[in-house]
Amino acid sequence: MNKFHFWWRYLRHKTPWDTNITPPEIVALADRLPVGTALDLGCGTGTNVIYLAQRGWRALGVDFVPSAIHAARRKARKAGVEAFAHFRVGDVSKLGWLDETSAYVPFSFVMDIGCLHALTEAGQRAYAAHLARLTERGATYALYTHQRREQTHFGFTEAYVTALFQPAFEVISATLGTDTNSGRSSAWYELRRC
Repeated sequence: MNKFHFWWRYLRHKTPWDTNITPPEIVALADRLPVGTALDLGCGTGTNVIYLAQRGWRALGVDFVPSAIHAARRKARKAGVEAFAHFRVGDVSKLGWLDETSAYVPFSFVMDIGCLHALTEAGQRAYAAHLARLTERGATYALYTHQRREQTHFGFTEAYVTALFQPAFEVISATLGTDTNSGRSSAWYELRRC
C-alpha cells in the first residue's frame, strides 16, 4: 500500500487498526519483561507506547503519518506520561537518525503491530538491519503480521520471518490466528536478539 492510503485513512478517521486498546500479547510481554527502553514501529496514535510509559518504560514510537504522531503526543500529555513517551514522524525502514547517542538505544523491547507487512521487500530488509543495530542482546521483538501459506507482498510465512531476521534474531514462538478487522490469517511472533 502507498503512504497516501494511510494518510487519507487517518484524515478521514477510518482506521480500524487503531483500537486504542493494547493487545493482550503486548500486555503479557510487558508484565513478563524487565522495565527498560521500548520502540514501537508503526505506532499510530501511540496507544502502546503510552501503555508502556504508564508502567515505567521509556518508550519511543515512530510512524510516518504526521496526524497520527500529533494525536499520540496529545494522548501522552493527557495521560501525563510525556516524560516517558516520545514520538517521531519517520519511515520505519529509514532509522539512521537513531544511533548510540540516543537515550533509548539500545532497545530492550521492540514491537510492530501490523507495519512490517506493508513495506516493500527492500524496506523490510532495511527495517530488519536497523532492528539488529538498535537492540541489545537478549532484546524481545514482538511482531504482528498477516500470515500466508505462501509468501506474498502483504503477508508472510514463518520461514520468511525467520530468514528476514537471521542471524540477529531467533524466533521463540509463532501464534497463528485471524485478524478481527480484516478476517485475514495473522500471526504473533516473538523473537529474541541473539
